[in-house]
Amino acid sequence: MSLDLFGVAALFWGLALLLAASCRSAATSRMALALGIVVALAGCAASALSDGRAAVPLFFSGAILVRFRIDPAAAWLLGWGLVAALATVYAGTPAHRPRLWTSGASLSLLGALGVAGGQDGVSFLIAWELMSLGGAALLLGDRQGPVPQNGRAALFMLALLEVGSVALLAAILILGAHHIAFASWPATLRGAPSGLIFVTGILLVVGFGAKLGLLPFYEWYPEAYGAASGATGALLSGVILNAAWFGLARGIFQWLPRFPGLTAFGALLVVVGTLTAVLAILYAFQQEDWRRLLAFSSAENAAVAVVALGAAVLFRQDHLPLLEGFAFTVGLLQLGGHSLAKGTLMLTADHVHETRDHYRITQSRILARNPWTLGLGTLCAVMSLAALPPQAGFVSEWYLFQTVFQDFRLHGALAQIALAFAGAGLALTAAIALATMVKLFGIGLLGKNGVPGPAGAARRKGAILALGLAVLGYAVGMPWWIQGLMHGRLAYAGHAAALLVHGLILVPLNPHFAFISPTLLVIVGPPLALIPLGLLAFGMRSGRRATPIWAHGLRALPQASATTALAFSNALREFYSFVYRPRTIALRRTEKRSYFIKAVRFEYGQTPLFGPALFTPATRLVRALARRASILQGGSMNAYLAYIGILLLLVLGSVFWG
Repeated sequence: MSLDLFGVAALFWGLALLLAASCRSAATSRMALALGIVVALAGCAASALSDGRAAVPLFFSGAILVRFRIDPAAAWLLGWGLVAALATVYAGTPAHRPRLWTSGASLSLLGALGVAGGQDGVSFLIAWELMSLGGAALLLGDRQGPVPQNGRAALFMLALLEVGSVALLAAILILGAHHIAFASWPATLRGAPSGLIFVTGILLVVGFGAKLGLLPFYEWYPEAYGAASGATGALLSGVILNAAWFGLARGIFQWLPRFPGLTAFGALLVVVGTLTAVLAILYAFQQEDWRRLLAFSSAENAAVAVVALGAAVLFRQDHLPLLEGFAFTVGLLQLGGHSLAKGTLMLTADHVHETRDHYRITQSRILARNPWTLGLGTLCAVMSLAALPPQAGFVSEWYLFQTVFQDFRLHGALAQIALAFAGAGLALTAAIALATMVKLFGIGLLGKNGVPGPAGAARRKGAILALGLAVLGYAVGMPWWIQGLMHGRLAYAGHAAALLVHGLILVPLNPHFAFISPTLLVIVGPPLALIPLGLLAFGMRSGRRATPIWAHGLRALPQASATTALAFSNALREFYSFVYRPRTIALRRTEKRSYFIKAVRFEYGQTPLFGPALFTPATRLVRALARRASILQGGSMNAYLAYIGILLLLVLGSVFWG
């Protein structure tokens, strides 16, 4: 039943692609896109309640029988990502070319479905490339900045994603040397040298990490998101990110066999994920653009989920199946809640753009000029990404800390050190994430500055409220949502999920060790809130006392001293200057004499960590090789005939040699 629903969803997305390409109305193609999402959501719900064992044959592609199967873990990730995608399609997009944007969304969703359910290497690679192509179409359809900037962002993204695709192709060539179907891949490398298996695992990490934003690939995130709309960011940070993480998880737990170097591989995953999370949230804290800040935040959350995956690998090596399943399930919970919260804030970014005609994080009084429902939805999302109770992010990060605290159960010193390092890094990440979300909400939506602007689309504000409440519902309903993972077979997720709930409380496998209950907290919270509300009412009856606030030592608070995004984050910018390598440019334009200042131009920023040291030299190398190879395109017909003759001789030689 569920696979039939996914087939219908794919047909709707294909229809949306066809309608958008045939220059039909954008509304019709968007309706087909939304119907496909609704049907796919029904398929995810049905898959979560089944064991996901049956693989349905679809068609023959040459000699390859293409099969499709959705694991409950994949249904979980796709489902929550599709909820955010549905709200995004309903809210609409500010894209300048909406039909191209719809085409990109259709391609991305088709690719995500293929990555999650494909059962052979060829169809998997095709689906993976569809996701990349769809992402580029989304960016080009948005055209939120100058055309060269959009083109460069799309090309930079595709260039790094193709590096990942080449790594995946190499891994699949190794794994599928004897048969292209996934089911036979563990046997392919069983008995192979440990070094070969380790290299294959590294290729998988590079391949999937390109989309997940693991270092150094996270540097395409701000460029791509900064040239796109919030609607595009909601799709990239939701269903596409989730599909990439599931691909990495399946590659580790289904494609690779156990091998002696598994501990080192798991420790590498943990360290890379932790470093990525710390660096991404550090750079997120310095951003002045909604989309760029949320882009780095997406890389940080994906890295946190990769840390959980690395912990699962370490527990697997020590034959601790319940802890392995626990860590894997924590990654699922992290990305599910992240999809909803990030979708909410991406739509809020589009609302800021609609009402202020920019995406900058500035004091704007947006909440003061909009219904309280907008603030409620956004606040739920901000609290979740800041890991504040009782929101979804608090649940997943509490579970994650309970996971890394299990390092004492591991036997190897390398594994224990890796989890201890992760605990310290995640604590730093959580602290900076809290400050980042305070900056985004406090400066981006509040403040005294700003002039009245348009009210904004009612549909977008409704979608923001619905998604924000879904974040809260995700946390409150966790005792029931987790039951959808009890049929999962990947990494013993089903066995562990059955032990994560004890009545209405959430426990780390054992109810006698620790517990939380967002459900009970939401029930008990409103009555407890009556106490401060009563004290506030009593204080208002006795009269208010007005006192001046501290304004940097000034007696009065001038309008110009309002807190800016730079002022809020400058202390950390200075403290971590060895990471940021901040640059400040102050130029004065004078007229006739130096003390007649005509204009002052002030710019500041942070130097990318990997751009100057890695991407810039690589770009120079490619350009140098292209200049040297340009001699092959001299226009001489004799030279072209010689090339063809040499190629023909090589082909014939390879045939006779074989």
